[in-house]
Amino acid sequence: MTIELFREDSYLKECEANVVSVDERGICLDRTIFYPMGGGQPGDSGTLIGFDGTETPIADTFKDRETGDHLHVPSEGAPLPAAGDKVTLRIDWDRRYRLMRMHSCMHLLCAVVPAGVTGGSVREDSARLDFDLPDPPDKLQIEEDLKRLIAENHTMRLEWITDDDLEQQPELVRTMSVKPPTGAGRVRLVRFEGVDLQPCGGTHVAATGEIGRVRVRKIEKKGKKNRRITVEFV
Repeated sequence: MTIELFREDSYLKECEANVVSVDERGICLDRTIFYPMGGGQPGDSGTLIGFDGTETPIADTFKDRETGDHLHVPSEGAPLPAAGDKVTLRIDWDRRYRLMRMHSCMHLLCAVVPAGVTGGSVREDSARLDFDLPDPPDKLQIEEDLKRLIAENHTMRLEWITDDDLEQQPELVRTMSVKPPTGAGRVRLVRFEGVDLQPCGGTHVAATGEIGRVRVRKIEKKGKKNRRITVEFV
């Protein structure tokens, strides 16, 4: 199993690792700072640098559903390392940080919209959540609430709870269609102090003030009881 350093520290920009395997799916390492696509958040991109200076651009990162392998997908035609090589990993930090800020903003959106989440997606400059809402929410009020929570600069911290404890606290799970992965014995929670607490494996900022200026771009009706709220950076 690849050691996922980003689970404990989203601010790591570089690390060293050993290449475990290389095949048509991608490059598997013994440790990584690259987040694999999941939970609505895209996989990280960046570069692997060999000790001889050879650079392998990484276009995407994902987990193999069948094996659980954490795979770094090289750009087409890029030189590949060999199993056993030592490499330096560098993520595209500007892109990652924007994703961290926007993903964190979605947690605040969950806090200001009191409804179950039916879907979502995070991108570099915008993100959206779909809510189980029969009536359209107040766009201006949501925007003002988000701005207030960002300005209050609530800190984020990570917590862990057992699978059994999560089962006893179903209210922690905001997503209606997708449940957090269990089976490993414990589940990671993301807490924005005084604002939001829910299971999440994504990368987040240390405090809401880092999110920056945002606005609600639009609210769309996506079904009889489904409202899509899209937020973007200003």
